Amino acid sequence: MSSRTTSFSVTHPQLSRRPSVSSRLSIAVSTAERGEVTGNNAPREQQIEEEIAEIKRYEDFTTIDWVQDAAQERLRRRTRRKRHARFDNGKVSWRYKLRESYDAAQGWIVVTLIGAAIGLNAAFLNIVTEWLSDIKMGYCTTAFYLNENFCCWGEDNGCDHWHRWTSFEPANYALYIMFATIFAFTSAVLVKSFAPYAAGSGISEIKCIIAGFVMKGFLGFWTLLIKSIALPLAIASGLSVGKEGPSVHYAVCTGNVISRMFDKYKRNASKTREILSACAAAGVGVAFGSPIGGVLFSLEEMSNYFPLKTMWRSYFCALVATAVLAAMNPFRTGQLVMFQVKYDRSWHFFETVPYIFIGIFGGLYGAFVIKWNLRAQAFRKKYLTKWAVLEATLLAMGTAIICYPNVFLRIDMSESMEILFLECEGTEDYQGLCDNDRRWSNIMSLTLATIIRIFLVIISYGCKVPAGIFVPSMAVGASFGRTVGIIMQAIYHAHPDSAFFAACQPDVPCITPGTYAFLGAAAALSGIMHITVSVVVIMFELTGALTYILPTMIVVGVTKAVSDLFGKGGIADRMIWFSGFPFLDNKEEHNFGVPVSTAMTNDVVAIPIHGMTLQSIEDLLKQPKYQGFPIVEDLTTRILVGYIGRTELRYAIDRLRRERSITISPEAKCNFSPAPALNSVTPITPTVTISNADYSLSSTSIDFSRYVDATPVTVHPRLPLETVMELFRKIGPRVILIEHHGRLCGLVTAKDCLRYQFKAEAAENPRDDHEIAEGYEKLWGVMNRVAGWFSGKVSSVSGGRIRLGGEAEDRRPLGRGNGNGQIMDGDEDVADIDGVELENR
Repeated sequence: MSSRTTSFSVTHPQLSRRPSVSSRLSIAVSTAERGEVTGNNAPREQQIEEEIAEIKRYEDFTTIDWVQDAAQERLRRRTRRKRHARFDNGKVSWRYKLRESYDAAQGWIVVTLIGAAIGLNAAFLNIVTEWLSDIKMGYCTTAFYLNENFCCWGEDNGCDHWHRWTSFEPANYALYIMFATIFAFTSAVLVKSFAPYAAGSGISEIKCIIAGFVMKGFLGFWTLLIKSIALPLAIASGLSVGKEGPSVHYAVCTGNVISRMFDKYKRNASKTREILSACAAAGVGVAFGSPIGGVLFSLEEMSNYFPLKTMWRSYFCALVATAVLAAMNPFRTGQLVMFQVKYDRSWHFFETVPYIFIGIFGGLYGAFVIKWNLRAQAFRKKYLTKWAVLEATLLAMGTAIICYPNVFLRIDMSESMEILFLECEGTEDYQGLCDNDRRWSNIMSLTLATIIRIFLVIISYGCKVPAGIFVPSMAVGASFGRTVGIIMQAIYHAHPDSAFFAACQPDVPCITPGTYAFLGAAAALSGIMHITVSVVVIMFELTGALTYILPTMIVVGVTKAVSDLFGKGGIADRMIWFSGFPFLDNKEEHNFGVPVSTAMTNDVVAIPIHGMTLQSIEDLLKQPKYQGFPIVEDLTTRILVGYIGRTELRYAIDRLRRERSITISPEAKCNFSPAPALNSVTPITPTVTISNADYSLSSTSIDFSRYVDATPVTVHPRLPLETVMELFRKIGPRVILIEHHGRLCGLVTAKDCLRYQFKAEAAENPRDDHEIAEGYEKLWGVMNRVAGWFSGKVSSVSGGRIRLGGEAEDRRPLGRGNGNGQIMDGDEDVADIDGVELENR
């Protein structure tokens, strides 16, 4: 970042050649070495650090500038080194070595604390979720706070200490529905009232945040707290949602909250995002008991930029989190997750045929669910936004009504997968699953469970409670895979002497249906997320069976091939597209065949180096659509000189007025000439130099030259658009200026590239959404008629004392707010409209 100052002068410095970023940093550090002081006698280096801390204020829903943040971090480290060396009289003392060691070790200290906190939170969530899920079915007479497993410790099929709520089955059915409804209602109210960002999975938003997008409050403390409380309630309600996706969200929230306690990360957005990548790995690690799989998931799915340093920290953070979870041992079985299994049997080559079939199902499942879930999301966004709590409550009630009669849908999805993964020999037989006489009834029950679960996943994922899609998809794949396994087992028992089964050994079980369920879960997870390597490693760490790595790779490979036929990108990528976030996906390859001038913004508001008044500059800042301004010699020739960001300019004006008690004339002229030559000694932070100037006079000149970035990223207008998109991915500037022979032609942002991409795709594949819109209207009409009929019946039965309907839900928060009804997320700076993304997360 360029060294900066704000000063008054009556002279205009001459235009000089633009120095490089490193040159300007050298000016700053060399000035700091001389120990010069400003008018207020503050040391130079302290003011440099103060600027680094305060000036980089990122507004909400903007992107960070990786280039400028990297320059600021280098300046901070060099200034700190010089200051400490001066305090120690130029000698390398033990104090200096200790300070340097602490600065270098901060990253490892942070990830250690974060990993321990994530492990503790994961253990708490596992314990609470299991108890809430079991309390719907019954209670423990010895201790009410024990779930069924702990109440009947050592027993396979229940015990006398665990009681159903009543001996009358319809009453148990009603209580099951009541508990599910209450849990979902409580979860939705908590999210709506205290932390709206706690809804959903969060993976799509976190991918954008790690890539540099700013969403204030999304990783705040209140989001962490409410997500941790509402997530067990949402899972226990029976909704077809999982906790593995939200595990990534609360893990990243934990990392954000803890890292802000350290100045090194509090003041640098890009370095904070390195920690967030490590937190995402830890979140997946504790969700699946798979630390290596978590690191690969962060590499494959979450991060665009994943250097070796980040990989090591991700590995260490996931290791600490998993170790803490193992030490807590929430299930008291040594397992990190409920559905962790061990297989001691091998597989046969002829089983590759059903494995391929399972892989095809995984790809088709992912494509089908993504398509229809996006349509459900569009309907929800258009019609159900005002009814978020009611929608989640009714979904939970309907899910409970539908799922209770089916023995595989009634129980928690993690427990269901644990049952479906197990081998039949030497384990408990859940509801006759291993009984050969009930084989075809089990096939029908599992098929029905698969179909119903797919439907419930489509309509449930995206409702306003903490909701993931990993475990629901794995549950769908497990039920389908177990069905295929039972069918294969039946074929083998019917034709044991067939040449197809020649590899089977006598007196040894040939087909293990549990492994088919395991592979089906891997296929569905890969199909919905479009990830491959991390799925194989996660499933390997779940089983510890080296022999099943090859079948898992076969299944996931087939799933990937089928998924790519229906478009690239999993549900997280499609949700980014649906939400309109400015995210350039590195998985996609484009060949537009057009120059960047096709997508750039031509009508650019530029600032001349001389001539503009302070009032005109403030008028520009009042327009929120401008995030920065190119600096040109004059508006006629438009020779590019540099670039100044909106945040830097706003900061300079505010600080000048805050430190000057004298009123500054609105007609004062502003100077934006670039930084002087390298041999000049210039102030680093805003100062006021009096040169026989009266502040109230319009002839006063305000010098903003030290805030101008004299080396912005510039490209030729004929550069291919694909290359410009790569520049945004690789070096991460907020804006790229387009110049031709030194003249400003326009500018382009990531949003401009995405806008052109969407237009090009729409032109290649035109769609008529008229029929879809008509379908939405018809469905909304049916829902209104059903709601009106039900409301009328309740009113007539109660004699008019109970009335349902009326206005939409009261949208005012129950507990927190800013006084005007707007929902706050606990991290906004009410006194500062713009806020500071890193200072007040």
